[in-house]
Amino acid sequence: MTHANLVNSAYRWVLNNASCGVAFKELSCIESEIPDVIGFGAFGHSVLIECKVSRSDFFADRKKPFRVNTEQGMGSQRFYCCPTNMIKIDELPKGWGLIYVNEKGKAICIHKNYKIIYFYNKKILL
Repeated sequence: MTHANLVNSAYRWVLNNASCGVAFKELSCIESEIPDVIGFGAFGHSVLIECKVSRSDFFADRKKPFRVNTEQGMGSQRFYCCPTNMIKIDELPKGWGLIYVNEKGKAICIHKNYKIIYFYNKKILL
């Protein structure tokens, strides 16, 4: 599975499952962080997804300045996305969720870092 495959699956997931009305892939900005996928919803809600195709890339990600100082990072909710079973839940940094992408390209959230509330019968992630 390639990085591009993961990014495309994560992009579809954030639009269909994360209460985001708009999303971007590999959005370059003024800051040094370039998220693989970031989605935005109402009331300041944002979801960052970092896609990893190898365990070494996942562990190297922890050393980035905006991971060490989490207040500098993007996303009010944050997820790692990887091929199924590559990253384990107990390896995640505090506050991060985990999305697996299966061999058919379907993204499945296996660990969520948020709670769900319902507002006028609409699901909202907090």
